[in-house]
Amino acid sequence: MPEKKEEKKVEKEDKPKEIKQEVKVLENKEEVKTEATQKQEKVVEEIVEEEPILPALIAEEEKPPEKIVETKVEEELAKWTPKTNLGKAVLRGEVTDINQILDKGGKIKEPQIIDKLIPNLESELVFIGGRPGKGGGIERTPLRITAKMHRSGRRYTTTAFAIVGNKDGIVGIGKGSGKESVDTIEKAIKKAKLSIIKVPRGCGSWECGCGEPHSIPFKTTGKEGSVKITLLPAPKGIGLAVNDESKKILSLAGIKDVWGQSIGDTATRMNLVKATFNALKNLHSIRLLNNM
Repeated sequence: MPEKKEEKKVEKEDKPKEIKQEVKVLENKEEVKTEATQKQEKVVEEIVEEEPILPALIAEEEKPPEKIVETKVEEELAKWTPKTNLGKAVLRGEVTDINQILDKGGKIKEPQIIDKLIPNLESELVFIGGRPGKGGGIERTPLRITAKMHRSGRRYTTTAFAIVGNKDGIVGIGKGSGKESVDTIEKAIKKAKLSIIKVPRGCGSWECGCGEPHSIPFKTTGKEGSVKITLLPAPKGIGLAVNDESKKILSLAGIKDVWGQSIGDTATRMNLVKATFNALKNLHSIRLLNNM
């Protein structure tokens, strides 16, 4: 009997030691937690102090490509040294109007000539690219990305198609390609400036007869690839009754009202815009034939 009592006492004495060890472990954990929380609080305080600086840096880094292109154009115009006789005449001030060049059929080989004579020139990009959208559809993008396989791996190139105009009878189109998006947009806009034409406007609709240059003077057609587009003069208030991509080039040309009909593979938007541009070009050829 006495041996059994001693065993029970030993058991009772061992339990408080185990409890004390557990309490010490918990205290150590709480100390570790307090140290970790103190470090987190310090990090949060540092982040809060740096918050007013971060938005300014982000605003400088994340500039849209169009604004970057505009700043580059201003810098190039300030450093411009003309190489052609026409460019030297523009810089000297002998040529002050773009119509003096276009009426004589002069060739423009420097985009800075357009920047100098037409400072209010606007530009837009045609949505020629695409990427997978939500629900399995295609989301249109202004840049088309293509890949070619080489020994070193895939090499990507981007393509852009730009339209420029002053909304007062002058418009041009151009295509550019490169490795970076900003460079491709810049090349496309430069080529569009070199291909500008003068668009004759008028009121050729028998329903209107106002005589104001809000539409085209007569019917015209343009073709590129399998796409063929026909433009007809429309009365005031009709607007641009054409597809979305043709609206861009017609609005930048200064045309407000027109009827349009297109046939062929109009999903190839580059050919669609080129066909519209050729239709506007043909307004000059018809006028020349009538004068002859």
